[in-house]
Amino acid sequence: MWGRRDRSTQVTCIACGETVARADAREYDKHGNRYDRREKEFEHLCKPCYRATDHQPRGDLEALLVESGAGECDRAEFLARYGDLATESRRENER
Repeated sequence: MWGRRDRSTQVTCIACGETVARADAREYDKHGNRYDRREKEFEHLCKPCYRATDHQPRGDLEALLVESGAGECDRAEFLARYGDLATESRRENER
């Protein structure tokens, strides 16, 4: 179906930064569809961080984070962009 993964591969948890065996991690797909695997590289969460995450639908949160420059700009710039985009999105939803 999806092919075999090398279980000895090490991955880094995007939440805590720990390096763990692939077998001790869970795939995380920021685009929200981990079953569409074509040309994707997944990020990973260690099992404790995965269990600690909220598994409820997040709407457009991931798209908003990407558009805000999460992980690509400094904290102040990201927060300013995120605040502006979130406010704009809320106003559009209220219309």
